[in-house]
This record gives sequence, C-alpha cells and structure tokens, in this order.
Amino acid sequence: MDFNVTWNGPVAVATWNDGDNRINTDSLGAFNAILDEVVATTGPRALVLTGAGKFFSNGLDLDRFANDPVEFDLTFRGLQRLMGRLIVLPCYTVAAINGHAFAGGAMIASAFDWRIMRADRGFWCLNEVDIGIPVTDEMYAGVIAHLPMPTVAEALLTGKRFAGDEAVAAGIASDLASEESLLEVAVERAAQMAEKDSKVFAIHKQHLYGQLAIRCGFDG
Repeated sequence: MDFNVTWNGPVAVATWNDGDNRINTDSLGAFNAILDEVVATTGPRALVLTGAGKFFSNGLDLDRFANDPVEFDLTFRGLQRLMGRLIVLPCYTVAAINGHAFAGGAMIASAFDWRIMRADRGFWCLNEVDIGIPVTDEMYAGVIAHLPMPTVAEALLTGKRFAGDEAVAAGIASDLASEESLLEVAVERAAQMAEKDSKVFAIHKQHLYGQLAIRCGFDG
C-alpha cells in the first residue's frame, strides 16, 4: 500500500500512489493512521490529500472483495466512518484532486473543506446509479456536508461526470489549477488556514457537521 505523508511546514501532505487508489481495508487503515498522526500533532496543522497519475481514487476495490462479503462490509462501513471523521477533523482539510474521482473516491473528495481540481484532466462522478450500488444514508450524510443539494441530486440521479470547470460551477470544486501547480496551490491554501485556532475550529466543525458525522457512523 503506497500511501504516505510528508510535512510541509504545518501542512501534512498525504499522497495516495497505488494505481487506481482503490478503497479497501488496507487503504482505509493507512488513511486513518495518517489522520491519527495529524490529530496528534500539536500546534498549527492542516491536511492535504492528493493522488498520483491518472486517479485521485477510482472507488471501492470491488474486484478484490467480490467474493468476500466480510471485507466488502468492513470496507463499506469503514468508508462511511472515514467520511464522518473527515468532515469534523479538527483542522482544515484540502483535497488536491489530481485525476479521476469516482464513486467512493468522489465521496472522499467531497468530505474535504476545500477541493481543487486539475483544469485539464479528471472527472468527479458518483456513478452508483450506473453500477447498481446504492448510496447509503451514511454516505449521503457525508456527501451533503459540503455540496449544494441541486448538485447532489444531479450527481446521484444521473451519474454525471463533472469535468473541472463544471465541477467549480456546481460547487464540487472550489478552484482549478494546472497539473504543475495543483499541489502548490493546495498546500498554500492549507498553510493559510493552519494558523487558525484549532480548538475553536474543532467546535465550529461540530456545529456545522457534528450530526452528519454521527449519521456517517463516526462518534469520535
């Protein structure tokens, strides 16, 4: 599992570099370990997540656990809980969406406070309606934390693939950048927010998203 974190000043930069960056129990464990490290860090802090190559994340690792209902269930529950944890994480979070973000990958991206996409490549897409896997109430709670309701409705009902400019217009992404500048812009934004009072930040996130996090299955 190629999932690592480096620190750029107060910003933890997590890079997911595992091909399609599929979601399974291994990747969820690595992701949560990074969140543990960030939460345990004292002083100014913020988190940036990016991928490498073509994908930010291509969603659930369906091939891996097609015949393993136990891991499928653990992964489903783990993804839901991760989304809840992200939306109330006591620091500012930025998703640098370097490529395609589909299904569970799109859900993870949507759970970040600020989302930036490449201007020239990559789609954000909730394609569950096309693959026959319904979005659960827990996943829905995580998605609606940051996205406008008309956008959520269009995404869920049509499975539309949002390119960068469409994603900004729909409120999925906050900004666009070139491939070369994507991570730099993301880290710069995160660093600006890292200096905010972390205790107040945590309280405000609970005000905004606490009940949604509980619906996701995250209770701290």
